Amino acid sequence: MKTKTIIELLTLSSSIYVLARDTKLLDRINELSEKGKDNINKAMAESRLDENGNELEFLDKVILKTNELKEELYEKIEELIVKFYKKINVAHADDIKSLHEKIEKLDNTVALLEARLNKLETK
Repeated sequence: MKTKTIIELLTLSSSIYVLARDTKLLDRINELSEKGKDNINKAMAESRLDENGNELEFLDKVILKTNELKEELYEKIEELIVKFYKKINVAHADDIKSLHEKIEKLDNTVALLEARLNKLETK
């Protein structure tokens, strides 16, 4: 075969491969967008009422859903941070605070014991 024919075949096969890969990528993007669209439609189709019993408008539903998702994200981030702290053995602020409280209780107990001891020694 001629070199030109081999190069043309290689170019053609690589082009077909790229098209097939792009098609898979586009199919995956379409699939994800359909799922997202279905979830959005489902969330917006829910009937939500305000404090007066009136149905909320579309934009209000979007704002409420965004706030819910933001809170969920914050909770998940907090859980992940706590897990990370435990994994690397770094004391979390809550742990430090509870240790300080325990130290204060122990100091009070020691002070009471010292007072009792002093009282017993004076007798």
